[in-house]
Amino acid sequence: MGDPIRVLVVDDHEVVRKGIITYLMTEDELEIVGEASSGNEGASLAKIEKPDVMLMDLMMENGNGIEATKQVMSFHPTCKIIILTSYYDDEKVFPALEAGAFSYMLKTSSADEIVTAIKKAARGENVIEPKVAGKMMNRFRQNESMPHEELTEREKEVLICIGNGLTNQEISEKLFIGIKTVKTHVSNVLSKLGVQDRTQAAVYAHRNGLMRDK
Repeated sequence: MGDPIRVLVVDDHEVVRKGIITYLMTEDELEIVGEASSGNEGASLAKIEKPDVMLMDLMMENGNGIEATKQVMSFHPTCKIIILTSYYDDEKVFPALEAGAFSYMLKTSSADEIVTAIKKAARGENVIEPKVAGKMMNRFRQNESMPHEELTEREKEVLICIGNGLTNQEISEKLFIGIKTVKTHVSNVLSKLGVQDRTQAAVYAHRNGLMRDK
């Protein structure tokens, strides 16, 4: 058996903090190296104790969990911070993760789940509450770029023409470009959109609101 996992618990509710510590102390693989009732106090203690894992509440006076996470990451970047909170709204979740939190759990988690999360964190495996994971996926999708965003301005004009049912010759006349150039643009448009033919490109243009009066 290797060295125990050194854990620091930060929560402004004494009953919650003491309850968590009492349970964690029953685990031979864990060693409680300290406790704190505020973010600033927790960060200061982390600077001294250099814990492997920190259990961090979010909403606290005298330095919240997000501020404390930023502080700890600045001087002890290998520390795995597990946010343990009652909140999972966007205004709390994303700033905490962006600050450097490793895992995000709700206080509705069982004691066993918290212990498991600590052990996983020490192995480099994070745990994200399912409700939070769902929010992360939604945000990822929102931030994902759409294929048409890769088109040049001229290619967008060609796509709109395709959406309006114009032939290559008609596109050539409308945009004042050679027929060979039109064919090249059409080929690029189909490739960038990941579609097989002009019909699919036209459908894509209409579905994504790209059509406009010319």
